[in-house]
Amino acid sequence: MHEAARYPGYDVLAKRDTLSWDALTRQVIAKRLAAPQTPRFLTAAQWSAADAFCRRIVPQTGEPDAVSLVAQLDAKLFADHGAGFRDADMPYMREAWQWALDAIDVEAKTRHGHHFAALDDAAQDALITLMQHGELGGDHWRGMDPQTFFRRRVLVDVPPLYYSMPKAWNEIGFGGPASPRGYVRLEADRLDPWEATQAVSGDEQRVARKNRDVG
Repeated sequence: MHEAARYPGYDVLAKRDTLSWDALTRQVIAKRLAAPQTPRFLTAAQWSAADAFCRRIVPQTGEPDAVSLVAQLDAKLFADHGAGFRDADMPYMREAWQWALDAIDVEAKTRHGHHFAALDDAAQDALITLMQHGELGGDHWRGMDPQTFFRRRVLVDVPPLYYSMPKAWNEIGFGGPASPRGYVRLEADRLDPWEATQAVSGDEQRVARKNRDVG
């Protein structure tokens, strides 16, 4: 059973054709939502490993509207839109992900006899924890430190992919990019009329009606 929605009745995509979003915003979000569900940059094996890996970083088990994080990651790597700089002790973003996905498959096959994607959740989590704690290594990492990859690529790349999507915005009541309307009431606990209201126990139906009218 899923946790009750904090912003019942709210759908940020209802703002698509309102004053809240301009043409560029609509274009950017439409492109994200249309990310191909097949690899364009990653290999098929890397895609499978990345899909399983991202599902453990941001679990969405049983959610029918789950975000395909592997599709968003592949799109990011395909477009090669990095941060504009590279840490001296890390390869470029594209190579870092390719090397790490290949390496995590080697780790899985060495320790469990199966590809990372074929392991159960507990075994996948255990390997990711070893990565996080700096307890993985070997020639298959091609000189890249696994713990550094976790800190500087996994934590930097994967959660923002989720929170760049309308599903996540619905969960946190975010109205999307502030263009062209913008946000005016920036003080704590003050909302602009076009922002969603968070529900309290027993008030979900009234809040849901209100949030369906937000635009």
